[in-house]
Amino acid sequence: MKTPDSTNFDHKKPMKTGVLLVNLGTPTEPTPAAVRVYLKEFLSDSRVVEIPKVIWWFILNLIILPFRSKRSAAAYQSIWQKSGSPLLINTKNLTNKVAQKLSQKSDQVIVDYAMRYGSDNMVEKLKLMEEQGVNKLLVIPLYPQYSATTTASIFDVVGQYYQQQRRIPDIRFVSHYHDNDNYIKALVDKVKHHWEVNGKAEKLMLSFHGIPQRNWDKGDPYACECFKTARLVAEQLELSSDQILTTFQSRFGKAQWIQPYTEATLKAEAAKGTSSVQVICPGFAVDCLETLEEIAEENKEYFIEAGGQKFEYIECLNDDDSHVDMMCKLIEDNTQGW
Repeated sequence: MKTPDSTNFDHKKPMKTGVLLVNLGTPTEPTPAAVRVYLKEFLSDSRVVEIPKVIWWFILNLIILPFRSKRSAAAYQSIWQKSGSPLLINTKNLTNKVAQKLSQKSDQVIVDYAMRYGSDNMVEKLKLMEEQGVNKLLVIPLYPQYSATTTASIFDVVGQYYQQQRRIPDIRFVSHYHDNDNYIKALVDKVKHHWEVNGKAEKLMLSFHGIPQRNWDKGDPYACECFKTARLVAEQLELSSDQILTTFQSRFGKAQWIQPYTEATLKAEAAKGTSSVQVICPGFAVDCLETLEEIAEENKEYFIEAGGQKFEYIECLNDDDSHVDMMCKLIEDNTQGW
């Protein structure tokens, strides 16, 4: 029988802290087949769609996937870059810069990214962390505002993975940072820089991804956190209530979602005479399909066709220095004592 000292675990070897930045995910390519694979995994998550599984299986496989995959592929094609998906590229760039900055202070911190759905999945990255000697793990979903549809789903994967493991590291999980001072400052600085270059529009719209109204009714705090983010940004930008709009995009299906809706609000603003609007999406850490296609292309058309004259999309924080600094500070604050 082996004694504890005869195992291959080296107690003298320095233990490492792992930081995993987790985003939603993306298809591997902008084709109907690849999009279908991605959407099936995404929309099969019971955290995302809270409909009885038997009923949802028929809706998803017989109605949604056959039709939505082709439409979504066309949308992805309009924003796809030579090196791949914008969400993946931007997430990688952010992760690399955060890792580089933290490495200047310690060589015992490993920073990586993972995706909840699709390739670069969380299980692969958690295994890699273990292989690299990580015994303290910090997980940061790249969703500033908490929702059971997003943040909780990431926590589920972490829990399910470690249920099967013999050795479990110390684990810390950042559930939200919607009112983090550095996050708010980064958003404010982003808007101010855009104003310096392009001037102010009549209205600034903060568009967040939506969730079904029933989720909020059941206690999901997401909408409250979105409104708080918007309020803090408006206060620091010194905007009055009639200069700022807080809305929700990406509605799916016929059920009521949290309101006001981005599309309807833009059309209404144009109809009542608002000539210019600038839109930023604080709920997305990096640019992706929902910002680059849905907002910058599709919703721009809605506004202009309804009578608006000037529509400007303000990019996400992506790998801006302010975003990198904010992430590094968030990591440092949440690894205190390690």
